[in-house]
Order: sequence, then structure tokens, then C-alpha cells
Amino acid sequence: MIKVLIAEDHDLIRGALIALLSEERDIRVVEEVSRGDEIVPAVVGSRPDVALLDIGLPGIDGLEAAGLIKELEEPPPVLILTSVGSPGNFERAMAAGVRGFLVKDAPAHRLTDAIRVVARGERYIDLDVAADGGEQKIDGNPLTTREVTVLSALAAGGSGNDLRSTLGLSVHTIRNYLAAARLKTGARSDEEAVRIARANGWLAEGPIAAGG
Repeated sequence: MIKVLIAEDHDLIRGALIALLSEERDIRVVEEVSRGDEIVPAVVGSRPDVALLDIGLPGIDGLEAAGLIKELEEPPPVLILTSVGSPGNFERAMAAGVRGFLVKDAPAHRLTDAIRVVARGERYIDLDVAADGGEQKIDGNPLTTREVTVLSALAAGGSGNDLRSTLGLSVHTIRNYLAAARLKTGARSDEEAVRIARANGWLAEGPIAAGG
């Protein structure tokens, strides 16, 4: 049974989420709060397997609360459910260690899928920014210089040891940059992140320099 904490300040939405999840045999809502500053105490008290958080909450917002959850001794994975999927929120979500990001108008089955995925310790990103083959424009470049460098090297045909030697980075570090790029672009794979970045004109031109 996957135990879920819900943080949502709109009563109707919170009630709808609880009703939806109550239909799932393997998911149970163990706590609900309406304020961001109630989240950490509720997490400590109820020990959920997944914390499902809205961003726009009174007190502190969901991403700030996610950062506080990350500092707990045994933090549950955080799944953000929001109506706003902006690049700025991607940046903050990465810093807060968020494992999942989902827009509120996504189909109900995506929410339950996302809960199961993040409960397994995996990442789930579904912002519909990768619609139409993942090649529509996104306002502003959310990627850091290093993330652009790694994606550009991947786009140039690099993989595995090739990326390590080209970039001068460890496999673990490269994976972290790729995970960040997937989160910020909403891509389901490294290849899709490359396609989105290329379509938006974010990839580096010319030779790729080794990193330090």
C-alpha cells in the first residue's frame, strides 16, 4: 500500500484528489493539509510514501516545503501537482530534489501512474511540454551551461565512455546533468531532451570542450 500525503489549499480540488485516490487498491491517503507550513510536521507525523504537493500554498509554497522535506532523515519522494509548469519552477524543483512534476489538467491515470513511479524511487515528469514530438517552443532556456554542454555532446553522437572522455566528467555527474535536463524539458528520455533542446535552439555549436 502506497501512503500519500496531499497538500492542496483548494478544498474542492483536495477532496477530488482524495476521492480519486480512494478508488485505487494500492494507494491510500494518510494525511491532508491546506498550508505549506503544515507539510513538514504532517510528513513527520504520518510518514507517507509519497508527498503530493501543490506549489501555490499559503504559508510557504510547495517547492519551498519540498526543499525542507529533502532535509529530513528519511524524506519521502515529492510529486508536484501544479497548474503552472514554468522553467523557473523546474529550476526550483531540481534544487528541492523533487522526483515528479505533473500538471493538474493531466488525465487521472497519469496521476496514479506518477504516484506509483515516484514511490519506487524513479522520476516522473509529464508537463505536456513534449507534445507534438517534443518540438514545440518553450519560453526561455531553463538549462544551465553544463546541461547544454552535456546534451550537445550527446547530440553529437557521444555515449558512455565517449562522453566521459569528451567532457572530463564522471558517469555519475553526467547522469545528474541529464536527469536535470529531462526534468526541465519535460522529456521522458535523454534523446527526447536533445530533440527539445535542438528545436528550441539551445544546443551548443562547434566543438565541445572538456569540463573541469
